[in-house]
Amino acid sequence: MPDINYWAVIVAAASAFVVGGLWYAPPIFGKSWQRAAGLSDEQLAQGKPAMIFGIGFLLSLVAAWMFAMFLGPRPATGMATAYGFAAGLCWVATSFGINYLFEHKSLKLFLINGGYHTVQFTVIGLVLGLWH
Repeated sequence: MPDINYWAVIVAAASAFVVGGLWYAPPIFGKSWQRAAGLSDEQLAQGKPAMIFGIGFLLSLVAAWMFAMFLGPRPATGMATAYGFAAGLCWVATSFGINYLFEHKSLKLFLINGGYHTVQFTVIGLVLGLWH
């Protein structure tokens, strides 16, 4: 098992989680995302926020941990940040793009969600690179 800084992974996951909270907040992309996703206020209100946020954070932890394993011990900050950007844009966003094409989802939804994951992995890479 590679030498993983678990505190860095936790902080990276928390940072990405905070970025998501801001990204999908109503003043930024929240309302546009909601319309593009076809979700009503009533549908969003029916959710179970504790479960959604709890599982969401666990998934952020998995993503940060696996990215730390990909980077290896003591990655250079610039390299880790660039790799994070590339992973978000070229792996995650493009994978969404394939699904969205076949699901006939809008370009707007793709740009919002793909953009978030590009920023998410850039932040994860930055945190992991700074904390080596």
